[in-house]
Amino acid sequence: MASTSQPLRGKRACKKIFWAVFPHACFILSLVIYAFLGALMFSHIEGNRKVNLSEEYRKFLQSLWHISRNLSDNMTENEEIFREKIHRLLSTAERDWFVNPKDIWTFFGSLFFCCTVFTTVGYGNTYPVTRIGKYLCMLYALFGIPLMFLVLTDMGDILATVLSKSYNEFRKLQSKILASKLCSGSTCNKGDELKSGAQSKVVVNEPLTIMEVLKSQAGGKRKPVKYRNAEIFEMLIARESECIKLERNKSIERWSSCPELARGKTMSRVIENFDKIGKQLEKLDVPIVLMVLVIFVYISCAAAILPNWETRLDFQEAFYFCFITLTTIGFGDTQLEHPKFFLFFSLYIIIGMEIVFIAFKLGQDRLICLYKKVISFCGEKKMPSKKVYPK
Repeated sequence: MASTSQPLRGKRACKKIFWAVFPHACFILSLVIYAFLGALMFSHIEGNRKVNLSEEYRKFLQSLWHISRNLSDNMTENEEIFREKIHRLLSTAERDWFVNPKDIWTFFGSLFFCCTVFTTVGYGNTYPVTRIGKYLCMLYALFGIPLMFLVLTDMGDILATVLSKSYNEFRKLQSKILASKLCSGSTCNKGDELKSGAQSKVVVNEPLTIMEVLKSQAGGKRKPVKYRNAEIFEMLIARESECIKLERNKSIERWSSCPELARGKTMSRVIENFDKIGKQLEKLDVPIVLMVLVIFVYISCAAAILPNWETRLDFQEAFYFCFITLTTIGFGDTQLEHPKFFLFFSLYIIIGMEIVFIAFKLGQDRLICLYKKVISFCGEKKMPSKKVYPK
């Protein structure tokens, strides 16, 4: 029996892991498929368009020819005039006159364009020219941006859980170190006896209220107030955890013998996973300084790697480019020579946008708390003081 139960437990554990990971993998896979379909669509529409050289292009070439002919041998005399005329003429030029669409709208170039669309970065160096391409770009962004935000929120929950657990474990370790330094042996022993006595007295019958616990403790009044309160709350927490364990065991006994109920239980858990999206971000409580430090280190790592293939960028320019990208500002003043290499950084971009999103969420919460304090302070100042009348 033991040998047959172990494989069953292993299968159940694998199924639990699969259904727990399924919603997150579903979102990411949907975004990847959506990006590939968009790349195929835009590379076909914009890459195969015909370039019609207009009359404006011919006038531009004629003007350029006249400027070059009117130059004298002495360049120092006409340098300022030449510079002004060329600057005025180049401001009227259009980019499509000098670019072959097939060179820009390759599969990787179109994929890079799709990533800039649904991440709302929008560098501006690649954009649709045809009327069909513009309409499809609007439709593509209409569905792609919510999908991207859904992926950001979902993976942001995972990052928020990891960050909060890491921070809490660090705080626990810090408090343990401080407690071991500060507390003496006698006081620690008394605290251990208190905790062990509180745990040993807990008997799970019915959920108790605080008043019932107070009445049941005969010697409660003899103890100091802080120890009595601590003991009461420890007993209530222990009782609640025991009740939850019993309820879980009963539910497992109910559906483990029936496969139909097991499937229903699994599907309900998957639906609960979808419903819990965004909840961990609301619970996150990490110092904003720590998040700024994480963002700085994260961008610095990419800024050190990016100049290896983007030779025109140094560390400072790469740091500026990564910051503008992750904050979805996307000026487009810094252009990449090899955008297909940067596509390998797509996971980096998504995770980085999630970290920045978490930092913005924390900053938003801090601002709301600040506004609440200011409003309550102003309200207290404006409230009339209470007058005490003699009896």
